[in-house]
Amino acid sequence: MRWPYRRSVLFLCTLAFFGTMVARLVISPVVPAITAHFDVTNSAVGAALTGMWMAYALSQFPSGIVADRYGERRIILTAVGLTAAASLLLAAAPSFLTFVVFAIVLGAGAGLHYSPATMLLTKQFDSIGRAIGVHGVGAPVAGLLAPVVAAYVGSVYGWRYALGLGAVVALPVFLVFAWRVHPTPPSQPDASILKRLSPGPLLSLLARPDIAFMVALAVLGAFAWQATASFLSAFFEQYQGTSRTTAGLVFSAYFVVQGVSQPLMGSLSDRIPRDLAVAVCMGAGVVGYTLLVVGDSWLTLGGAIVCVGLSMSWGAPLQARLMDALTSAEKGAGFGFMRTVYVLLGALGSVVVGTLSDVAGWSVAFALLAGVMALGMGGVLTNRLFNLGL
Repeated sequence: MRWPYRRSVLFLCTLAFFGTMVARLVISPVVPAITAHFDVTNSAVGAALTGMWMAYALSQFPSGIVADRYGERRIILTAVGLTAAASLLLAAAPSFLTFVVFAIVLGAGAGLHYSPATMLLTKQFDSIGRAIGVHGVGAPVAGLLAPVVAAYVGSVYGWRYALGLGAVVALPVFLVFAWRVHPTPPSQPDASILKRLSPGPLLSLLARPDIAFMVALAVLGAFAWQATASFLSAFFEQYQGTSRTTAGLVFSAYFVVQGVSQPLMGSLSDRIPRDLAVAVCMGAGVVGYTLLVVGDSWLTLGGAIVCVGLSMSWGAPLQARLMDALTSAEKGAGFGFMRTVYVLLGALGSVVVGTLSDVAGWSVAFALLAGVMALGMGGVLTNRLFNLGL
């Protein structure tokens, strides 16, 4: 049986997402080494990571518009190419200031990928929940491999070599994607980019109650995701007292669970109301983050990692619901704009949790994440219980 081209597109979009994610995730396992080398605090590194994720968020909106103008394939290749270049610059940063600048460049380049890839997949598949879920597996697979490899490379060769792994992965991904994915015609080749950047029509999308509600849920989910991606390894090393290698293994286990649950939750959202699938994810987060704080055995902590990994699969059902709510003409700019809003606000998770860990300790910082997930789950259940129509 011939392998359908659309599956190749899905696989290669997932591979590209994997490449851009590796470059960002190799930073977390070596945060203690970075803070020691530059003599800075967790708050400072958290601020740098927040800057990276904010740049990533800001790239989402224009990436959808330029993909409409020039075709999704060109923009995805640009994202992967910039990721490789920025990773090399970050690894060679001579000062903490340049480290911050190059982290922001990395975020901006990597951020060009997601919206065009999602747009491309919605053109190829009818069951978009499943397709988005599979595409999202690129992140947890990166999380499975990157932390362990980065922790090992960082401990043996130094943190700069660990950060250079981003370029080692991104460059071959760029070549394979360019080789196997056909050029994609632009959907709006004559549209004015500046005109489409006009805030009026986009803000009117946010004024729609159903979209505003979904974006608010996504902000909560992104806040928890960013904080977890930035500091889960440091949490286990500094709060639970594990070795750096063990912390990296735990971080990988978290992404294994997310990788398995992401397509499952996407498929589930094709069968049941998507907001219920989101509520399941966030409810698991309440349990998981609470157990991370109070757990004192590996059995409890293992259950916590399973719950937290499941909770971070919220993106598949929620993004599918956002796509359902947008018309074909709105998807390029609209989805990118929504991604910018919720990833930008969610990026505060890194600096807030990093600061709380310095000021009040890791238990308070991660208890906050349990509260964030409880707020999201409560919002979904309240909406359904009182038939608010959001």
